[in-house]
Amino acid sequence: MLDRVIEEWGGHQDLWLFGYGSLIWRPDFGFIERHPARVHGWHRALKMWSRVNRGTVENPGLVFGLLSGGSCRGMVFRVPATDGLETLGRLWLREMPTGVYDPRWLECNTPHSKVKALAFTLSRRSPNFTGELSDERYRHIFASAVGRYGSSLDYAHQTLLELKRHSIHDAALARLVKLAEFRLSAEADSEKPPASLYPPPSQS
Repeated sequence: MLDRVIEEWGGHQDLWLFGYGSLIWRPDFGFIERHPARVHGWHRALKMWSRVNRGTVENPGLVFGLLSGGSCRGMVFRVPATDGLETLGRLWLREMPTGVYDPRWLECNTPHSKVKALAFTLSRRSPNFTGELSDERYRHIFASAVGRYGSSLDYAHQTLLELKRHSIHDAALARLVKLAEFRLSAEADSEKPPASLYPPPSQS
């Protein structure tokens, strides 16, 4: 897939990349432009199993995939052509350790123009697609799944904060993070010692 992407890009023009999750807050590559962007026909969803970055084989975590349908607001990055090959190689090590995404060139609308950018999409036919998960399943994963880059909850929370910083509202993600925070708060309350049934003795 990397060879195909390199061939499609050609290497003669600057490379555009579309970020909708951790690439927004931790790109790990140099760029000369960054703009808010929207793609139509795809949406951000926390519905991809992660057995390396945010979980393990025994206890898979979750990362975002770009699923067909709806629209998605994110960021596009312009990488100089001279740095394109190195950047793609580094991205593959980070995003494609097990080849889970389907890389696609998508039309991205920015405040200035339209650009064609590489995005990491997810097929619903992929074995890494979670399908629908219950709220309790999300809570369990947030409470337990940790991979080489940290926990699924940290990943979701960091993405939500960065989206808000760029005035991007994601109601579905905000609801999921709130679910996890509610569980953590409830668990913390349950660990508090019960209040005494009797008043403290008089000090007089």
